[in-house]
Amino acid sequence: MKELVVDAKIENLEQVLDFVNGELEAAGCFMKVQVQLDITVEEIFVNIAHYAYEGGVGKAVIRMHIQEEPKAVEIIFMDWGMPYNPLEREDPDVTLSAEDRQIGGLGIYMVKKSMDDVSYEYKDGQNILIIQKKLTA
Repeated sequence: MKELVVDAKIENLEQVLDFVNGELEAAGCFMKVQVQLDITVEEIFVNIAHYAYEGGVGKAVIRMHIQEEPKAVEIIFMDWGMPYNPLEREDPDVTLSAEDRQIGGLGIYMVKKSMDDVSYEYKDGQNILIIQKKLTA
């Protein structure tokens, strides 16, 4: 398992994406899957950077594990910010126009739809969000 620890600041998004993409490329990830993972990683990390520490700065940990059979990735995001389970948020009504929809929730909805599995737990003062995705088409 590989790990990256950074300050949960927007300025570190590129470093997080470089870390994730380096591991995905080494694993022979299909480009379509890599793009889906990039969008997901960006959504989750930006949410941590914006909301976890209520205007302050704390740490974010990103752990990656590549599974060989079947070829898949598990990415774990951890922070010590306010407890928040994004999976409890009601999915937006995507049949409504953008003007008629409530603000927020679309990003985590896209994460849930594009990943094979998404789970959350709050344990020992940590928010732990885990995504899993097969690396083959």
